Amino acid sequence: MKKGLVVLLLLTVSFTMIFSFTVTMVTDAGGLGDQSFNDGTWQGVKKAGDELGIEYLVIQSNEQSDYVMNLSKAAENSDVVIAVGFLLEDAMKTVAPQYSDTHFIGIDMGEAGIPNVRTYSFKEQEGGFLVGFVAAAMSKTGIISAVGGMPIPPVKRYEIGFRAGAEAYNQLHGTNVQVIVGYTQSFTDIQKGKTMTEAQMSQGSDVILQIAGLCGLGVFNAVNEKGEGYFGLGADCDQDHIAPGRILASALKRIDNAAYFGIIDSYEGYFDGGLKVLGLVEDGIGIGEMKYTRDLVPEFVLLELKGLQSAVKDGELVIPQTEEELENFKIDF
Repeated sequence: MKKGLVVLLLLTVSFTMIFSFTVTMVTDAGGLGDQSFNDGTWQGVKKAGDELGIEYLVIQSNEQSDYVMNLSKAAENSDVVIAVGFLLEDAMKTVAPQYSDTHFIGIDMGEAGIPNVRTYSFKEQEGGFLVGFVAAAMSKTGIISAVGGMPIPPVKRYEIGFRAGAEAYNQLHGTNVQVIVGYTQSFTDIQKGKTMTEAQMSQGSDVILQIAGLCGLGVFNAVNEKGEGYFGLGADCDQDHIAPGRILASALKRIDNAAYFGIIDSYEGYFDGGLKVLGLVEDGIGIGEMKYTRDLVPEFVLLELKGLQSAVKDGELVIPQTEEELENFKIDF
């Protein structure tokens, strides 16, 4: 009887050891608590982890010099490593080949060309376009603006899409809404975000998009203090709740879905390397529900917005992602 019990226990331990599964997410320097990019990815990790009953961990990076060390540490003890953000791309390309049995998921990165690496990129220009259109429609001063962190490719796509959204409104309505753009060169300094927002408001901007991660919370602080007549715009996650009534809309980037499906595929044995690009068609991009502000937006604007989304999904409208494409952008569908 005792011998049988020992064998059963050994089999149970062996089964657990064989089928244990661990996911570790490595943040960029913005870390958890940014209510944006890192938090959004973490939501996807938690969702997959809870559904599958697996272990999930996070390693927070304090600065860019931490990236290689943190990714290596994660890979030593994990089946899946999530690298969050474009700034980790080079570090992941360095680390991943050294851990060929570990699956790496890179969020906001290009094609890695490494078999055990899957990357996700997004058509941020489509989300920027949607909130840019709403911003132009709602501006009372005829000036809107964007506060960026660093001009890395995903952020630039947001910016160009935002400007395209304003241009689309101008073309459809014969208006001349202007767009101011500035970069703080930081994704972590909230005060820099606030200071730049205040400077843009002093130039007449009354609707400001944050595309600066944790730094972007400063945009909302400035708009909230300014009060009536001024709005912020969120990015990546639905940020409307941060300053209810003062955030007009949020451009959604489903980074949570990217992390979730990447983990699920790895766990179920369907993981493959390569790049996956997500936009409106793939439900990887969208616009928030505008829970606190929808009633402020005229019905004709909401209808036009819906029509523009349909045009993008049907392939009738392509949102520019480069300066050259923006220069030649026309609403002609």
